[in-house]
Amino acid sequence: MFSNSTKYAIKAVLYLAVHSSEEQKIMIKDIAEPINVPKHYIAKILQALSKKDIISSTKGPKGGFYLTSDQLQTKVMQIIETVDGEERLNSCLLSLEKCNSDNPCSLHHLVFDEKNKINERLKMTILKDLRQHIMRGESILPL
Repeated sequence: MFSNSTKYAIKAVLYLAVHSSEEQKIMIKDIAEPINVPKHYIAKILQALSKKDIISSTKGPKGGFYLTSDQLQTKVMQIIETVDGEERLNSCLLSLEKCNSDNPCSLHHLVFDEKNKINERLKMTILKDLRQHIMRGESILPL
């Protein structure tokens, strides 16, 4: 359902949500290693997220990436849409271009309602909520 890029983006943003602040910025190499993503790959993803103001970055010796309190209000769906676009979540599981409610593939009716429920939850869930789950030990995050 998610591309690798989206998975990496969510992992990186959650890592920032837990470990960064405006005073505690994190460099690319310090994000890439714990989430197990090549530095150059995660750098491109983080730059795209920064351009959309989902995360913040500062250049220089004390630079790096971080989240502001406002950015902790970002919905998970905004990350997904920034990286993959909305089409990815609404696309056919079998990647059939002509699949839709009027012309369904064999899996369409099996997953359509559940995909819609997941999409709605992703549109409602904010980073701060996921961060709280991690901080309470209810979810894991690569360290």
